[in-house]
Amino acid sequence: MDIDGFRAELETRLLIEKEYIIRELSSIEDYQERLGLLAKFNEKYKELVKRLANEDGIDLNASYQTENPSNSGNLSNEQIILGKTMSIYDKLVDELYEEITSIN
Repeated sequence: MDIDGFRAELETRLLIEKEYIIRELSSIEDYQERLGLLAKFNEKYKELVKRLANEDGIDLNASYQTENPSNSGNLSNEQIILGKTMSIYDKLVDELYEEITSIN
């Protein structure tokens, strides 16, 4: 599994999703509804992880295989992917939150 390539593709697609959500903001006046867009972004993140894994032929439920089997700790591919990509999600959701809260 090419985790660096996966991470780069996920970041690109999440940036696009973030831009779509930012465009949606202008049509939403209710503050709670705007905050609900954060949950929508979270769902997009999960969906994109699954979609990319499917496109790359990665079984998310399978045990992650390392060169040194004693280091794997019985983690699934999904756990490894989420662990390696969560920083991208955190950064983008923080930026999205700033956009949402800066609109008066």
